[in-house]
Amino acid sequence: MSVVIADDHPVYREGLVRIVREQPEFELAAECRDGDEALAAIEAKAPDVGLLDLHLPGRDGINVLRELRLRGHTATRVVMLSVSDDGATVHEAIAAGAVGYLVKEAGPNEIRDALKAVASGRTVLPARLHAGLAAEIKEQAEALESPLSAREQEVLRLTAEGRSAREIAAQLIVSTATVKTHLQHIYEKLDVSDRAAAVAKAMRRGLLD
Repeated sequence: MSVVIADDHPVYREGLVRIVREQPEFELAAECRDGDEALAAIEAKAPDVGLLDLHLPGRDGINVLRELRLRGHTATRVVMLSVSDDGATVHEAIAAGAVGYLVKEAGPNEIRDALKAVASGRTVLPARLHAGLAAEIKEQAEALESPLSAREQEVLRLTAEGRSAREIAAQLIVSTATVKTHLQHIYEKLDVSDRAAAVAKAMRRGLLD
């Protein structure tokens, strides 16, 4: 099993190299100091596994992952290493294509087991990271859901087109007061105070086609 290692801290990188070289079934394909070196090494060597620091100089680990996918180099299974264990960071790494994620306090045995696991086709995520990742996935799913009713979305769409409350009322065959009530509900749900802010926030959240 061939492995490319990328970490900009010499002492930590040497430790990773030692872990790989101590296993007879592992072969060190390359050791890299930054993201550009890691990208070039993975493209050239096509290793079974890439062990990448998240915060590499130049291209960070996630950027390397995305670039590899963009270029069609998907055979190498990547484990991301980071000092951070927050759900957003883990989610971003997995979404970018990582099949494993380890915090840097992981010991040699955990790292060896992770390399073997991902090389055999499994995904590696320590139990302590599950809750944070699950919370991040839930938060992102909720963000994609519209908090607005169908009628409120219609009122907001017409507002975005520059229609006045009176014009919206005429088109929807309701009273102007009803339109203003819908607008007030929209402001409350989007946590804004006026039309322009409502439209801007709705566009950022993908609530307007």
